Amino acid sequence: MKDSARIAGVGMVPFTKAGRSPAYDAMGAEAARLALQDAGIDYTQVQQAYVGFVIGDTTSGQQALYPLGLSGIPIVNVNNACSSGSTALFLARQAVASGTVDVALALGFEQMLAGPLASPYTDRPGVNGKLNEMVTRTVGWHEKAPLAAQYFGNAGLEYQRKYGTADATFAMISVKSRAHAARNPLAVFREPTTVEEVLASPRIHGTLTRLQCCPPTCGAAAAVVVSADFARRHALHRSVAIAGQALTTDAAASFEAGSMIAGVGADMTRRAALQAYAQAGIGADELDVVELHDCFTPNEIISYEALGLCPEGGAEKFVLDGDNTYGGKVVTNPSGGLLSKGHPLGATGLAQTAEIVWHLRGDAGERQVPGARLGLQHNVGLGGACVVTVFAR
Repeated sequence: MKDSARIAGVGMVPFTKAGRSPAYDAMGAEAARLALQDAGIDYTQVQQAYVGFVIGDTTSGQQALYPLGLSGIPIVNVNNACSSGSTALFLARQAVASGTVDVALALGFEQMLAGPLASPYTDRPGVNGKLNEMVTRTVGWHEKAPLAAQYFGNAGLEYQRKYGTADATFAMISVKSRAHAARNPLAVFREPTTVEEVLASPRIHGTLTRLQCCPPTCGAAAAVVVSADFARRHALHRSVAIAGQALTTDAAASFEAGSMIAGVGADMTRRAALQAYAQAGIGADELDVVELHDCFTPNEIISYEALGLCPEGGAEKFVLDGDNTYGGKVVTNPSGGLLSKGHPLGATGLAQTAEIVWHLRGDAGERQVPGARLGLQHNVGLGGACVVTVFAR
């Protein structure tokens, strides 16, 4: 198992509904301060910083980090769709693992607007051109349907046709999400719900009802990445190893198979997971806790299989047997996930990282997964990019 880069500290601000948060730079600065404080490291020791966001101006990362100090270090702004935060972590880990630096900071934030996600540009090609062409060929394009809900709702329909999965099984993902979030003071939606309430909420597209869609959210999260040697020299005994990590983009399978399941990232996820497991020298069955990209309930179902947590076509049994929660095979999204914790695009990957680190250190409070030693973080952005990271205590 590799041990060339470690997470020395993490920080996260409470996520909020769109329009109710401080400005992005204030949230970003606070998350970075919390991560540095958690690590016991001063900002003057940080040698590089990588900052992920989707909705923002060119050097928003500098705007967020300058209040911590004008140290002159490289600050790299990262936009990789919904996987921007974990891409920032990927770059920080590369800088440390290569020996270029001993200390790197990964930060992600987002200040979102209410309503469905949409591009502000109408005078240029969209970023999902190949995916949209595939959707049009495969299932037809619906002009009035929200963009992301159309992608994932159609993926849910395809999965349902292929395996006969009940509507209630998709709804159970939202119920689990809320139950987990009830123990997380940093999550947005902590009120319990039922399968009946989820299914009765307004229909959005395909298999999706409103309570099966993640909300637009504001928030920030950060992680301090250090070399194993730095951790030893500074007695950072609570640091957590990045044992394996991979970033993948779309291959031909995403578009040429005529599959909405592949189009929303299952192929990227499968390839990234296999690479990360190989680096870490583990199998999926050894994981104790997983934070995966549940932007919509079908994507959690699809991701169980793409990550190897259950066999192909086995997700419904995995859910019905309770193998995705406490007392089962692996606790998935103990934070409440994107569905209940919230999904501030650039912050999500690093919020997932913080959650896994807290569990591996035994710091997750009421939602602690007992004896957790191996955790996985999975973050997908359509357009596309997927990051899978394996962490080890």
